[in-house]
Amino acid sequence: MLSVICPIYNEVKYIDVCIQSVLLQDYPKEQLEVLFVDGMSRDGTRERVLEYAREYPFIKLIDNPKKIVPVAMNIGIRASKGDVVMRLDAHASYPTNYFGVLVKKLYELNADNVGAACRTDVLNKTPKTLAIREVLSNRFGVGNSTFRLGVDKVMDVETVPFGCWRRKVFEKYGYYDERLIRNQDIELNKRIIHGGGRICIVPETYCTYLARETFKGLARNNFSNGKWNVLTVYYTRQLKSLSVRHFIPLVFLLSLLLPLFAALFYLPLACFSLLSLSAYLLVLFGISVAVNLRSKISIPYLILSFMVLHFSYGYGSLVGICRCVGYGKRK
Repeated sequence: MLSVICPIYNEVKYIDVCIQSVLLQDYPKEQLEVLFVDGMSRDGTRERVLEYAREYPFIKLIDNPKKIVPVAMNIGIRASKGDVVMRLDAHASYPTNYFGVLVKKLYELNADNVGAACRTDVLNKTPKTLAIREVLSNRFGVGNSTFRLGVDKVMDVETVPFGCWRRKVFEKYGYYDERLIRNQDIELNKRIIHGGGRICIVPETYCTYLARETFKGLARNNFSNGKWNVLTVYYTRQLKSLSVRHFIPLVFLLSLLLPLFAALFYLPLACFSLLSLSAYLLVLFGISVAVNLRSKISIPYLILSFMVLHFSYGYGSLVGICRCVGYGKRK
């Protein structure tokens, strides 16, 4: 029995693509339940899920009054009946072999969590959205994130998108940390790894994540990611709950801001900010030109997309630090 859990909230733009890919899975439907755990959506998402549920009994809608993802996952896990639990994201679609491959590999590899590469795409293809898509798949944009770059063989990794676990994993390592609005998957996977567990990524399948299509949406999403990098460390009291790559945008932003602040007392120190920004822009331009030569994607949109991603992420981490200082003072 496979229990698939999908946290949702105001996903009417994407929910049909997600559910249609679920319906096309080659996994036996009599051994499947799909739980959409909804944060009380107001945009028609609930109604769409209920329409499918009336036609397909293995689809169910469950309420999540607290709205956030880790709560939704814990509600779903506790309500589920399966021997295997899988997480989906409504912003994604899945090839027909996705469920079958992950469940099979979970047992073959004797792993605690199995996932696949996550390709990035957009619903509406324009010069701007294609640039955003490229940046979210590019090593300069997302670092050495294995699941975004893809693999050609089974690899042991620190985290995978979404996930496929045997139920006993949650009994052994614990459920999702409900304090974490973001990074809850990464934190759970780190907990599994540090507890002696095994997480694998497999090449036989993949999922396709549908990215935000505006600079505002890209900035908002990555600001939140950056902020919750820091807050994850604060709440878990463990720096090892994240990787070095998660803090590189913050380091870059500080390389600009700290010399400028120091320049208030000794003006020549501002040169360090200028050097850091110049080096960044030079590398950024070179990478954008290389991508343009390969894929014909607009260089100005590429440069803007990289900058929005990096600065919003770094600024989010800086806000996270300020938030932690504020928490400490109140305590």
